[in-house]
Amino acid sequence: MNARHGHAPWPTARLRQGLEPAAEAGNIWRMETHRRPGSPYRDPTPPVLDMTPEGEFRDPLPPPRSMLDRVLARLGGLALLLTLAVGGLLLVAVAIFFIGLLLPVAVGAGLVAFISLWWRMRRAQRDGTAPPIRFVVMRR
Repeated sequence: MNARHGHAPWPTARLRQGLEPAAEAGNIWRMETHRRPGSPYRDPTPPVLDMTPEGEFRDPLPPPRSMLDRVLARLGGLALLLTLAVGGLLLVAVAIFFIGLLLPVAVGAGLVAFISLWWRMRRAQRDGTAPPIRFVVMRR
């Protein structure tokens, strides 16, 4: 007995056998097992929840593909492959272009360095202050 209200804590309707009591005034309606009517654009069939034994949801199966879908997918794959190949060739062409621009600069800088060293060695030999120059190659 509930001391505040003077009645049993559970109404007699809930003591009946079964999971849900009969609907009484003020009770929540029973759980519906079908989808409520709604938008006319919504699918009237209930959704299928496909679960694995581990309790994870499976993705729905993809819609069947037509011959046009397969041809377009193959064509798109070939177009992507061609785009990647042309992009790679473009990068190679840009690299060769920049090497072509930098090569004369590198050759010119090397030539200036060679002439500068040659001129210093010639002047030092003329003055007699240059030690003999020996090139040593070390091999291991």
